[in-house]
Amino acid sequence: MRKEVDFLVLGSGIAGLSFALKVAAHGKVLVVTKNKANDTATWYAQGGIAAVMYNPDSHEKHIQDTLNAGSYLNDEKIVRMTITESTERVKELIEWGTHFDTESSGKYALAKEGGHSEKRVLHFQDKTGAEIQRALIEKVRQHPNIEMLENHFSIDLITQHHLGRIVRRSHTDIQCFGAYILNPENGEIITVLAKTTLIATGGAGNVYQTTTNPKIATGDGIAMLYRAKGVVDNLEFIQFHPTSLYNPKEKPSFLITEALRGAGAELKDLNGKAFMHRYDKRKSLAPRDIVARAIDNEMKISGSDHVYLDARHINESEIMHHFPTIYAKCLSIGINITKDMIPVVPAAHYICGGIKTNEHGATSIKNLFASGEVTSTGLHGANRLASNSLLESIVFSHNASLKAIELAQQTVLQSDIPDWNAEGTVMNEEMILITQSRKELQSVMSNYVGIVRSELRLKRALDRLEILNRETEELYEKSVVTVPICELRNMINVAYLITKFALQRKESIGLHYLVNYNKQ
Repeated sequence: MRKEVDFLVLGSGIAGLSFALKVAAHGKVLVVTKNKANDTATWYAQGGIAAVMYNPDSHEKHIQDTLNAGSYLNDEKIVRMTITESTERVKELIEWGTHFDTESSGKYALAKEGGHSEKRVLHFQDKTGAEIQRALIEKVRQHPNIEMLENHFSIDLITQHHLGRIVRRSHTDIQCFGAYILNPENGEIITVLAKTTLIATGGAGNVYQTTTNPKIATGDGIAMLYRAKGVVDNLEFIQFHPTSLYNPKEKPSFLITEALRGAGAELKDLNGKAFMHRYDKRKSLAPRDIVARAIDNEMKISGSDHVYLDARHINESEIMHHFPTIYAKCLSIGINITKDMIPVVPAAHYICGGIKTNEHGATSIKNLFASGEVTSTGLHGANRLASNSLLESIVFSHNASLKAIELAQQTVLQSDIPDWNAEGTVMNEEMILITQSRKELQSVMSNYVGIVRSELRLKRALDRLEILNRETEELYEKSVVTVPICELRNMINVAYLITKFALQRKESIGLHYLVNYNKQ
């Protein structure tokens, strides 16, 4: 089957759907998502979206907080652009039907999170992402120009390579013509030709054993772009959320939002003693990299599997009003957070690097844009400031939509693209080859490329990943394409890039923390 569209969108989170709504008046839009439309990282975002709304806050304060959190490795031009556009973009979300909590006065109720100097995080209870996702999906489903393919998997971007031409990363004329899309239900691979394509596939948290990311976050967009010889950057900066609920049998790990610490919850060791004052003057509201390393160190010292988050002193009505999802979740496993401390552990949460884009969301490949966690825009630097991610998505999807509309009007579809060639492949009948490799990959990344790193561990990780990559590529070449083998291939690709970038970064900065570097 072949489909022809003006705008192809890979991913159905805030980045993909906001872009789709912006371009839909100018042509036919196809949104492809690998699971249900609401199974996205956006849906799981509890805390909220950061934006300057009222005095005494200001754009300059938000800019400085962002730069400080990112260890000044941020692109200041990008930071200023994103923050100054924040208020307008949030207002658009509200116009599209998103609800945020308000005070009795009618003003928006703003929360304060780690690394922020002012209250500026808009939220809807503790399920802000789900509320944004709801509003966007409703709006998208109502639009006659937008078609959504749920439960479809994006295999590869289509470039000149598929026309038999040699494509190298150094080439400046690589062009994207669309993508090959798998329907797992019947095995059919659809050739989608598009004038412009947006990658909004989210992150890759599942390369680690413990992650807050949904199961779909397997680095597909980054891997597709890299195979297409596009440029990636800053992949060494992996943010571990300090406080996921310690419940080893559950995947993904349930996130305990930073907003709970913003409301006064305090981190404590197994003996119930506060410890963050020993690591940072901001205590439990220090930026995430500092808090995650502190917890990691406390766990290593004590030999424990978790620490505690103590919210018992927070008013019960505030817990019920602002954190009902967390209260209900903890209660479901026997923890009453108004009376019991919450066991928490750091979990892979967000990739601050990814596909390199400019201020318009354009990648190094022509007619190809990217937005959201899949990108390296320059906003986050060495560490993402809490609640800046949803903001980044709507700002860059807006800017990308303006350029994509221009390009679509000037571009003619490439009609001579061949359909997918599956000749000579057979169905893999040994699933253990995939599941075991996936477990090995996650073990290597968690133990060698985690919160605290060393050159020796990174080199060992690279050696193991090269073996896994070779074995998986050999299996992929002779196998009928399925989602599990594609995901494994993508995860290995991204894990290798994370490790390679980490080895190249010779200093401890932000989320990349090296120990005994000169002694290894």
